[in-house]
Amino acid sequence: MEGLTALELEAVGLSLQVAVAAVVLGLPPALAVGWLLARRMFPGKALVEAVVYLPLVLPPVAVGYLLLVVFGRRGPIGGWLSDAFGIEVAFTWRGAALASAVVAFPLMVRAVRLAAEGLDPGLEAAARTLGAGRIDVFCTVSLPLMAPGLLAASVLGFARSLGEFGATITFVASIPGETRTIPIAIYGLIQTPGGEDAAARLLALSILLAVGALAVSEWLARRVRRNA
Repeated sequence: MEGLTALELEAVGLSLQVAVAAVVLGLPPALAVGWLLARRMFPGKALVEAVVYLPLVLPPVAVGYLLLVVFGRRGPIGGWLSDAFGIEVAFTWRGAALASAVVAFPLMVRAVRLAAEGLDPGLEAAARTLGAGRIDVFCTVSLPLMAPGLLAASVLGFARSLGEFGATITFVASIPGETRTIPIAIYGLIQTPGGEDAAARLLALSILLAVGALAVSEWLARRVRRNA
């Protein structure tokens, strides 16, 4: 297999940039929502759960179209961001990161929720009896114990973002150097005569990236459990 061309390396670098940005963008709200769903009962909880997990069952193209309607130049949020701050989301790498974060969000929420549900309430109660407030208990007891779950959420979000295609191509199209990530590049190459070898190279590299992310996650999780 020959070396990657400049355009292929560009797609790889953009995919990594988008995947990291998607995790950074999606993990904080996933932590908040996952904790809320695991620890609180409230009216409309079933509806919230349905909305959170909706990207898992909607066609990715539909998710991308909804993002285009909301965050496009004429959308309510996209138009406001453009007029107020000069920030364009649709057809940019930021839009690719947003689309990836939205599609990966249910997976991250699920991992966080499972981690929160697995906590021993007695440890938190013991910390409160010693005078720690709710925020202190969360930051010093709950969050460290949830570290493996947070790592799992991050890796799931990263891996899902690397493979995201449908929502991304609908929302941001295929623009070389701006939105053409590995999946979009592969899609273009398999439709181009003679592009099979390049597509195979990118496919192999995407597999290596995904396996590497999972291996690093497992190594980090073991270290966290060993030091806990």
